[in-house]
Amino acid sequence: MLKIVPDPPLYSSDSSLEDILIQTSEYLLCALTVAQQTVLLHTLPAGQFMTLAAIHEIENARSLVEVALSRVNLRH
Repeated sequence: MLKIVPDPPLYSSDSSLEDILIQTSEYLLCALTVAQQTVLLHTLPAGQFMTLAAIHEIENARSLVEVALSRVNLRH
C-alpha cells in the first residue's frame, strides 16, 4: 500500500530549540489547514462548532510558538 503522508523526522537530542519551534509551527499550520477544510465539509453548525473551537486553539498555539521563535532569534 502506498503511503500518502510521510513519516515525521526523528529528532535527536542535539536539535536546537529554534529547529523544534519551527517544526512545531509547521505541524500547527498543517493542523490548521485540516481543521479549516473540515469546516467546509461540515455544512451543519453542529458539525462545525467543535472544529471552529479547534481552529481557535490552534491559532493561539501557533501565535505562542511564533512569539517564542522571535525571542530565540533575538538571542542569536
